[in-house]
Amino acid sequence: MAEKKVQQLASADFPTRWGNFRIYGFRSEAETNQNGDDSSPRVEDAVALVMGDIQSPPPLVRVHSQCLTGDVFHSLRCDCGQQLEMALSMIRDVGAGILIYEQQEGRGIGLMAKLQAYELQDAGLDTVEANERLGFKADYREFGLPAEILKSLGVSKVRLLSNNPEKVEALERAGLQVVERVPCEVPPSPHAEEYLKTKKEKLGHLFTSR
Repeated sequence: MAEKKVQQLASADFPTRWGNFRIYGFRSEAETNQNGDDSSPRVEDAVALVMGDIQSPPPLVRVHSQCLTGDVFHSLRCDCGQQLEMALSMIRDVGAGILIYEQQEGRGIGLMAKLQAYELQDAGLDTVEANERLGFKADYREFGLPAEILKSLGVSKVRLLSNNPEKVEALERAGLQVVERVPCEVPPSPHAEEYLKTKKEKLGHLFTSR
């Protein structure tokens, strides 16, 4: 298994409509160990938005995967953009927290493949079936980089804002303590009903209201 080296490349003040954050740029490069099969390092970038005192008590943390369609164009096919805004609002309300934004579009398959999956979904497939029809797994995302970013920021315990138990497990495998999983549920759009149903039934996401 490859190990990740994480480097902080940038840090700057970052005022937003949710308040003042500090934005950090991180890059990881997966190092192949002696038994690894990787032919070349895999470079991955992510940013962390940090507000307030993140040392004590354990901060509210959101690990968010890039979704151009939801985050930028406010698509109603998913809940991603709403989750992003909810996380920033909750961090603002408590006055402290971290939002890590990873470049893992379409659960890791990339933007063009995600749009092809949309086309298959229009023909009746669910999100998992569409990915598989295109030759992909349901979810390629890994959460090793967010764990290393949190360690780099001096954080060892978090309140994780997520409906995805895999994120909890990934952080805990990396040696972080998830003291609480905070639901990240937004009012669903009728256009996202099947998407959310598939998240729950096939990907194991946790919803208190569904």
